[in-house]
Amino acid sequence: MSEVGVLGAGSWGTTLADLLARRGHRVRLWAHEPEVVAAVNATHENPLFLPGCPLAPALEAREDPVATVQGAELVVVVAPSHVLRGVVERARGGVSPDAVVVSATKGIEADSLYLMSDVIQAALPSHRVAAISGPSFALEVYQGQPTAVVAAAATLDTAQRVQSAFATQRFRVYTSLDVIGVQLGGALKNIIAIAAGILDGLGLGHNPRAALITRGLAEIARLGQALGADPLTFSGLAGMGDLILTSTGALSRNRALGIALAKGDRYEDYIATHRTVAEGASTARAALALAARHGVELPICDQVACILFEGRPPRQAVAELMDRTLKAEQWR
Repeated sequence: MSEVGVLGAGSWGTTLADLLARRGHRVRLWAHEPEVVAAVNATHENPLFLPGCPLAPALEAREDPVATVQGAELVVVVAPSHVLRGVVERARGGVSPDAVVVSATKGIEADSLYLMSDVIQAALPSHRVAAISGPSFALEVYQGQPTAVVAAAATLDTAQRVQSAFATQRFRVYTSLDVIGVQLGGALKNIIAIAAGILDGLGLGHNPRAALITRGLAEIARLGQALGADPLTFSGLAGMGDLILTSTGALSRNRALGIALAKGDRYEDYIATHRTVAEGASTARAALALAARHGVELPICDQVACILFEGRPPRQAVAELMDRTLKAEQWR
């Protein structure tokens, strides 16, 4: 049994905290919202982000991030990408020097263009940092549906430490040394999922969806190789697996955003009425900036960004993708 601190009580953070508590660890969960802290401690439920799902009675919630991670052997960071650096910096004073810090957030920091593990490493330069990613809707994990994910770290020992902490009979964890590839797959698939939702919202069929997912995976792999990732990672759980799930699943927040955009909603209006974060929107701009830095084209991501932030009509974006210069399928 380990001491675990979880920073972030959205649906995914709450689900992981519950999983770890039922796994036998002593878990403290930090929530930004005081009402979530109160509800978790009083009624063992998170009514804002995981309503109707009773949580492990031993799970404790905290308002202070330092107290949440104090003495923890494992610190799991599940804050949204745009606030993750600030959350880790607030908690920094309580993080034990020997703790393994795990990012469970999928995204790219807008200003630095860092992956989440790099953001954590910048705030905690002497700590071992890992990332966990893969096809995993929070509600299905909470329900105990069989799920497989990947824990990536710079050393096998650290990856296996995370694997051992999280793995259950229904939550299978594989290890990887490709920290870049595992995280990039998890971040960019959200953008492609917005595009998939747009296709669904436009009433388009299976042919365009299959083409989108396949060419979206090519974009992810192309940028990944430019950043030094292992190409094989993108055919695995953190690449193809997560992309298929998020692009086709009814529980996908990013796909839901795409459907709304296709129906005529403006992005600004959509986010004003939705509490949960669709990471693909903020990731789109960061991914394009990162790709430009490395001379990589991301045509699907570019069209998604234009729909989100420039008001481009979705049908025009589809037409422009189809009218691009003809070329070979594989790049060299």
